[in-house]
Amino acid sequence: MPTTGDPLARRYRRLLFCHPRAYRRARADEIVGVLLDAAPAGRTRPTPREAANLIRHGLRCRLGRPASRTVGVWATLTAVICGLFTAALATRAAWETSAPQPDRAETAAVFAAVLPGHELGDVDLAPALFTFYSQPLTVRALDNLLLGDGGEYQQSAVVAGPAGPPRMSADETLALAQRRLRETGWQVYAPTVRSNPGCVDKACVPVVTITDTTLLARRGDTVLQLHVAAPPSPDGSHLSLTLSRTAPPAVLPAGVAGGLLGAALGWLVFGWASRRTEAAHPARGAVSVLLAITLFLWWTPVLLTVPSLLRHHRAEPHPTWHPLWEWLGQPAGSLLFAVGAASALLTLALAAVPRRSPLATTAVG
Repeated sequence: MPTTGDPLARRYRRLLFCHPRAYRRARADEIVGVLLDAAPAGRTRPTPREAANLIRHGLRCRLGRPASRTVGVWATLTAVICGLFTAALATRAAWETSAPQPDRAETAAVFAAVLPGHELGDVDLAPALFTFYSQPLTVRALDNLLLGDGGEYQQSAVVAGPAGPPRMSADETLALAQRRLRETGWQVYAPTVRSNPGCVDKACVPVVTITDTTLLARRGDTVLQLHVAAPPSPDGSHLSLTLSRTAPPAVLPAGVAGGLLGAALGWLVFGWASRRTEAAHPARGAVSVLLAITLFLWWTPVLLTVPSLLRHHRAEPHPTWHPLWEWLGQPAGSLLFAVGAASALLTLALAAVPRRSPLATTAVG
């Protein structure tokens, strides 16, 4: 038996924790002994190659089914999606460390600095950090969230507009705003221009082409959006200024830590279920089908959303990226996630069913 006081032996044993407990009990002494015999005198730490091999073989061993060529693929898909979901949950929690949304005084100060000569009109304050149809998310709204309206759960913003008719043309307003933003320390992005048919009065005669220009800027943890429409409308809706917060610094480390933890737990739980159902198990077929259903329901929104958001980010500037859960198709695809979660729980429940006992043999005498 390898000497437990040997530091190299202790480090080999720590690496063997990647293997299942039953495997360690049966073969740990043998494996450590072989590794110690092959190590040169004076070595106190495993080589990087030895460590990588022990970890890799340990993780594979946790999956069971040594003859299967696809179990590693299924385990990887499970671990990655679990890691992504836990990372999204961790980043949402980290968003709570964000500074409060701008109040009326801050909004008025920014409006006066960016648009001198314009009188501030109505200011719509943000009721919460994230809102559902411009209101804080409540339990009563969960059914709407699940049944197709999840995309309305978005980061909130403060919206301010001018009082009265336009004071200058759209081009003059944009030039003034860009100059004042740079003078007051904002990082200004290239404006985005869109043209659509619209109206300049209530009668909507004639229909004209409305050019809507969006100017983005960032200073510290605040993002500014200035929307200017031309030709202007007489009610002042031709011009609006929006303020919101960027992702707080805690979001990135929380996402990384949550993702790694979720991926590790996903791999371990998958391995447990895989080993439980590799022998004669009454629910082996049902477990495989339910796993496929779960992964289909969880991965489909991701595969559909990521290309769309990538095109969106490339098409226009973004001072701050969309939250991670939106990249996963959530909560727009929350119904698929919920059904997938139910399928995953049923999978684990079936895997926990005791295996069939082998038939007892009767001695013939």
